[in-house]
Amino acid sequence: MKTVNAMGEVCPVPIVMAKQAIRELNAADTVEVLVDNPTSVENLTKMAVQMGYPVRSEKKAEGEYRVEMDVPAPENAAGEGAATENPAGREEIPVPAAGKTVVVVASDRMGEGDDELGTVLIKAFTFALTQQDALPDTMLFYNGGAKLTCEGSPVLEDLKKLEESGVEILTCGTCLGFYEMKEKLAVGGVSNMYEIVEKQMSAFRIIRP
Repeated sequence: MKTVNAMGEVCPVPIVMAKQAIRELNAADTVEVLVDNPTSVENLTKMAVQMGYPVRSEKKAEGEYRVEMDVPAPENAAGEGAATENPAGREEIPVPAAGKTVVVVASDRMGEGDDELGTVLIKAFTFALTQQDALPDTMLFYNGGAKLTCEGSPVLEDLKKLEESGVEILTCGTCLGFYEMKEKLAVGGVSNMYEIVEKQMSAFRIIRP
């Protein structure tokens, strides 16, 4: 078993450390990651599931969690997408699919100047998205934008329509925790900074209202 001590680290560091440990394996093995918060447990579990690794977790004590994932031998690993390692040892980023669009929302308002106007604009922008023939593939919400995917959001119904139409909606878990709104998430799923970066790196175009 290979142990990764990510105690005291915040998103996305535990995921980065876990992926590095996985890349260093020469044979099938179990990677154990130690973290100090449930958000990291959720993020690591999601990562393992996406990579096709059996995963389990447990709370050892207050502020002490363990996540274990069974990693197959490198030649049998499914990995993520078509990423491979180049001679320098860095993962190659898959070539973006033409037409793939990601909308990044970093505030609960649109533009700078008047906050009331900004609220009106972000609502109009979200509604306008629902009326497009070609919808975005993914919408990412972080910092103040995380408030838009929670209960009481003025754009919640439009976001639900977009999700029903196949748009992937992801909100930063760290941001939800900061604003104490994790239990109020009303549409889409919880993401982490590693995934947020991956989504933008693999996008053909990025729209920032």
